[in-house]
Amino acid sequence: MERRHGDIEVLLEFAEAGETEVAEVESELKEFQSIIEDVELKLMLGGEQDAADAILTIHPGAGGTESQDWAEMLFRMYTRWIERKGFTYTILDYQPGEEAGIKDVTLEVKGEYAYGLLKAEIGVHRLVRISPFDANSRRHTSFVSVFVYPAVDDDIEIEINPNDLRIDTYRASGAGGQHVNKTDSAIRITHLPTGIVVQCQNERSQHKNKSQAMKVLRARLYQHELEKERAAAQELESQKTDIGWGNQIRSYVFHPYNMVKDHRTKEETGNVQAVMNGNIDPFIRAYLMNQIPAKAKE
Repeated sequence: MERRHGDIEVLLEFAEAGETEVAEVESELKEFQSIIEDVELKLMLGGEQDAADAILTIHPGAGGTESQDWAEMLFRMYTRWIERKGFTYTILDYQPGEEAGIKDVTLEVKGEYAYGLLKAEIGVHRLVRISPFDANSRRHTSFVSVFVYPAVDDDIEIEINPNDLRIDTYRASGAGGQHVNKTDSAIRITHLPTGIVVQCQNERSQHKNKSQAMKVLRARLYQHELEKERAAAQELESQKTDIGWGNQIRSYVFHPYNMVKDHRTKEETGNVQAVMNGNIDPFIRAYLMNQIPAKAKE
């Protein structure tokens, strides 16, 4: 940063002397600003698990096809964001809606500070639009909840007593080929002491699905233990509110005007399409800035 700062000072001197185009200086300044913002963002992510990979779940609220379609739109938004960041993702569980959209989806997101960034998305997301599923073209409001857990590294030991588990197998639903749909390869694991339930149906073999489900369970249990150690057993779970009115963290309005507004930070934009194409960094940054105590900001 110091080196780039020095280079820009020299460029400014050249520009004043008429030896450099102003556009070149502006380009360097824009890139320098981007570097500064990236460093600032990482300095905000000082939590114990912020640098970890993330497990992201998207679940529609009441409303049937309309909210399930909204869940799929958010799924697309997050996968676009993941690609923009240069991250990668693996679908651990995907349950399609009966008519359209999705009933539930779980992703593992791999990338530097994936959890620290995505934790800004935890909460209820609200959509207002003219429903394409309403023959009378009426305006509908839909809700979807998003939750994020830090993925547990393989070298962290989480003891799981097999006697504490109830493992159910069932037939996978939706697209996936004849083998997926004709065998009981999907896995649902219930951790009886905590009531935590995880499932995976995306792989063809029961063994692979069980392995993936156990990975999610380990992450959930690790988070559960962290919360107990911090004497805040509900620290993350308490953020899970009813998927409905009054609980949304962000609203996406497609009609009668275009706007995306975060109710926690008041960050907003009229470029709804850019947001739905994965440009959610301004909202993430505003959320993280909002978490810094006022004294630290000064």
